Amino acid sequence: MSRAFIIAANWKMNKGPHEAEVFFEEFLKGTERFENYLFFISDINLHVAQKYLPQNNIGWGAQNIYFEEEGAFTGETSAKALSEFGATHVLIGHSERRQIFNESDEWVSQKVKVAQQFALTPVICVGETWPERQAGETQKIIIKQLKASLQRADLSQKIIVAYEPVWAIGTGQVASVEQAVEAHKTLRQALNQLKPDLGEITSILYGGSVKPENAKELSDPKDIDGFLVGGASLSPQGLAGIYDNSSF
Repeated sequence: MSRAFIIAANWKMNKGPHEAEVFFEEFLKGTERFENYLFFISDINLHVAQKYLPQNNIGWGAQNIYFEEEGAFTGETSAKALSEFGATHVLIGHSERRQIFNESDEWVSQKVKVAQQFALTPVICVGETWPERQAGETQKIIIKQLKASLQRADLSQKIIVAYEPVWAIGTGQVASVEQAVEAHKTLRQALNQLKPDLGEITSILYGGSVKPENAKELSDPKDIDGFLVGGASLSPQGLAGIYDNSSF
């Protein structure tokens, strides 16, 4: 079964509204194909995405949501408000949310549920730390994270999974092609166990110091369906270079 190849940009806590406008104006002039891109931007820039991206059929959304529809949750963003604003996707369970803000698999699963309730496609992140990889626990960790994250999900709706080894995020260290493929195959098998053929129709992205120089090597294997890109997504040239060098 064919799966969409996706290049998802995660700007993290970078760029103000003016910088975002400059980026999108340059990016949209220099890129001819848009359907393969997603943008995850800070909440302060969501109105900029709303202005530039829908008419170009580019998916976009927030880097996090809370799992309640509304209420006294100062500083949080609701899936309901995000959906009403026009967003299409939401990033859930990124390692920085798990590591820095102590988000649990339980919270991630609740966020996936509420995202789907408001027609947002969740991009669910999983990945092991360096000590976990050294201990030979990569498969156990990512299967546990995936299954726990999906325990409340409607598996008839579209989901996207992103494998991001924590030790490769923002470090310049990249998983080898063999390491990435092994993890993606593990995740695909786990998805198939949850629902027949779910792994065959679900795009699984790789994230962790992806840049134009390594995009071709990482995108060659059929089990890698695209990238979740951090630092290299902050420039139009870097993001377009990843697309141009990818094999799909």
